[in-house]
Amino acid sequence: MTYDLPPELIVESDGPIRTVVINRPGDLNAVNKDLHWALANVWRQLAADRDAAVVVLTGAGRAFSAGGDLNWITSFLDDPVARDESVREGAEIIDEMLRFPLPVIAAVNGPAVGLGCSMAVLCDVVLMSEKAHFADPHVAVGLVAGDGGAAFWPLLTPILRSREYLYTGDKIPAAVAVEIGLATRTTAPDELLPTAHALAGRFAAQPSEALRSTKRIVNMHLSQALSGPLQAGFAAEVATMQSDEHRDKLLALGGTAARR
Repeated sequence: MTYDLPPELIVESDGPIRTVVINRPGDLNAVNKDLHWALANVWRQLAADRDAAVVVLTGAGRAFSAGGDLNWITSFLDDPVARDESVREGAEIIDEMLRFPLPVIAAVNGPAVGLGCSMAVLCDVVLMSEKAHFADPHVAVGLVAGDGGAAFWPLLTPILRSREYLYTGDKIPAAVAVEIGLATRTTAPDELLPTAHALAGRFAAQPSEALRSTKRIVNMHLSQALSGPLQAGFAAEVATMQSDEHRDKLLALGGTAARR
């Protein structure tokens, strides 16, 4: 099957396994406009691939995804149409991942920040390099963590453990992510992809209908629990995108990489 995607997102095929690679390594896989669109649209294309049985999601280079691209996010300050479109598309990414029928294994090879973190923890299995970390620094740049953190971290972790990280945006080392329930297990860096692909092969060998139906039922719990919090989260994120605090924080970042 041919995928209709920009070069910022690559789909590699190996038998029934599809490896989706976030491909902006020179920018630590920060999410720009084209990549954001691709992340919203790739899941329907994968679901239409009749030869696919399992997906591995990872990043090119030394990061999984370092969050939002600063130049793209800064453009929202004076372009409300682009801002609102990004929020709509962000909600689509979350919804598509929740509804996606095949098992998805996150191979978190480096920093997974903001939206990158949200996508990783939405996967069915989250494998992390021992050198990787999570972070959701929305609050630190004057935003509500609307694209996932505030809505579904409390479903996965003890609330008292996740609040501190959400409120501060501090890094969550791989071992701590496993301890509090945001990741499945850690691996040595050079074993990450082999481990992910070995597990993908095991999933691909399972009876397909039983596996898909099991995932659908498990994700019903998430979808039902998230319907209210996600809507409230995205609405609150839009409101904070228009705040003076957010504008000041974003402009103060200057040429540094944004961590959405």
